[in-house]
Amino acid sequence: MSAPPLDHRTLVLDGGLSNQLAAQGCDVSGPLWTARLLAEDQGQVRAAHAAYVRAGARVVITASYQASFEGFARRGVGRAAAARLFGDSVRLAREAGAEWVAASVGPYGAVLADGSEYRGRYGLGVAELARFHRPRVAALAAAGPDVLALETVPDVTEAEALLRAARGCGIPVWLSYTVAGGRTRAGQPLAEAFAVAADEPQVIAAGVNCCSPAEVADAVALAAEVTGKPVVAYPNSGEEWDPAAGRWRGPGTYAPGAAVAWRAAGARLIGGCCRVGPEHIAAVAAALAAGPAG
Repeated sequence: MSAPPLDHRTLVLDGGLSNQLAAQGCDVSGPLWTARLLAEDQGQVRAAHAAYVRAGARVVITASYQASFEGFARRGVGRAAAARLFGDSVRLAREAGAEWVAASVGPYGAVLADGSEYRGRYGLGVAELARFHRPRVAALAAAGPDVLALETVPDVTEAEALLRAARGCGIPVWLSYTVAGGRTRAGQPLAEAFAVAADEPQVIAAGVNCCSPAEVADAVALAAEVTGKPVVAYPNSGEEWDPAAGRWRGPGTYAPGAAVAWRAAGARLIGGCCRVGPEHIAAVAAALAAGPAG
């Protein structure tokens, strides 16, 4: 396994795949979310990735965040066909022209499609969660992404499970928590959460995603201090997701210029998550190009 070098460069990530697909007129409702397009219209997925590459993203994240063998099975997709769809998610991102493809491994709560990735503590232990994630990791790793994005992780238990599931797959990983109030969504101290990644050679970066932009600066500094590794940071727009209503509420607070300060604090993979579009990513790329080096 050869981890891509990050220490002396910063790579711009893409933004929210779901909002770009919606802007293209796609229906991303249902428990598979963006992964439904892997089965229904792969051209739209490729086009969404390409929109971010044109905006300046060097890294694109695959449409596999909410994908699972169980979820595909409920749509009548057999196991072999589902494995091909996982692989297709990597291929489509590659075809869009990104420098890196990050294969998304979302949390167990995302696959439940009930908003529980923003709570964590599912009542499952590390071994049970690792057993669930391992087939997903294997299917994605077989397609040869540059990195696995273990993302939107709500608690330390699932972080430990994801790292266990990815161990030995031959692909470097980043570990990214969703946070609120300076803690994981499950309420654990972030220092404890980041410490899980500190001694894992497979982890090339640790940080936060799908959180308020206001959380990022402190989390980046802490992740750099605790892990000694490069940091990944890609918050959402700052709006709040209401799982009961199935929609976002409140104003957006994403400020692309803040990326310069995040880089100075140790972030080397910087982009956006839900509701952050190509126009935001273009502004991030411009701000980083114009600002002082990290």
